[in-house]
Amino acid sequence: MKPIHSILFLLLLIGSNKMSGQSAAELQASVDAGIDPYFIASADTVSKYGPWHITRDLLQDKNGSFWFATWQGIIKYDGTYFTNYTLKENLIHFHVVCCYEDRKGNLWFGTARGGVYRYNGKSFTLFTTKDGLVSNNVSCILEDKAGNMWFGTETGVSRYDGKTFTGFTTSDGLSGNNINTMMQDRTGRLWFGTTDGISCYNGKSFSDFTNNEGLLFKQVSALLEDKNGNIWIGRRDGLTRYDGKSFIDLLSNYLTYYIIKDKSGNVLFTHCEQNTYYSNLPNQVLYRYDGKIFTKIIEKYKPNDFQIFGKIVDRDGNIWFGTMHGPCRYDGKSFTYFTK
Repeated sequence: MKPIHSILFLLLLIGSNKMSGQSAAELQASVDAGIDPYFIASADTVSKYGPWHITRDLLQDKNGSFWFATWQGIIKYDGTYFTNYTLKENLIHFHVVCCYEDRKGNLWFGTARGGVYRYNGKSFTLFTTKDGLVSNNVSCILEDKAGNMWFGTETGVSRYDGKTFTGFTTSDGLSGNNINTMMQDRTGRLWFGTTDGISCYNGKSFSDFTNNEGLLFKQVSALLEDKNGNIWIGRRDGLTRYDGKSFIDLLSNYLTYYIIKDKSGNVLFTHCEQNTYYSNLPNQVLYRYDGKIFTKIIEKYKPNDFQIFGKIVDRDGNIWFGTMHGPCRYDGKSFTYFTK
């Protein structure tokens, strides 16, 4: 099992340069010069075809357009054409890891090593450590009920009130600095899933969230509150649901991550399973759970296509998810990819 976990987490940990072959000093020199040596350049700014490389996250904005956070940059799909905004707006050429739309309609894009962009519909503004971010490796984004923006990074979390950034780390009570996922529950409490545990924030202080044995959840990769108020915890070694009193382990042994819910309240998530085809690669499955049974939607197990990344359910009920070869749309019957 260890090889499966280690290979997968090399892809999930956005700051890792183990895959690069470049020394840490060389990599930092490139980043300081505003260059991501692993950015995947697109041939066209506007195309009938979508991104053909890793798509880590996606969203549908209030106007109905789709946005993709990809290794090829920030890409918009209007239903007909794909526009690479990284090229169109001459943005920094860095891997884009996550995306988010706030209540005002601003779009936010977190990058690997490059900071976070805000797009107001007219122009992009880049925020980095020079502006107060705790790290330029931004892995997840959240807006709280008060309108503050939160940015999870590999060295802590930053809160942005529209004017200034405030950073929080383990010295402030976080269970770990490597933030993989964030959410706010219906009571207003913020949850932070880290590699070292789960921390809850009540607006004043952080507290550790532990299981019935008082132990921290390790390698937390996803958090979700469902329609009934249950908390879902995706971990490197399984999936747990907490009903406010007790914990139920629904799946075990392998990583569960990218948990969302659809309009009916069903829970969708990615789960890794033992790969009977290629023993050194994880076999990833997109599941739907309706409260009673798990339904397998699709599985990935090919050497060049074994990842299922972020996912959304669009206005029409279609499921979109990111893969190693761009986005895919599932309408309940068939899968549509957008590459040539």
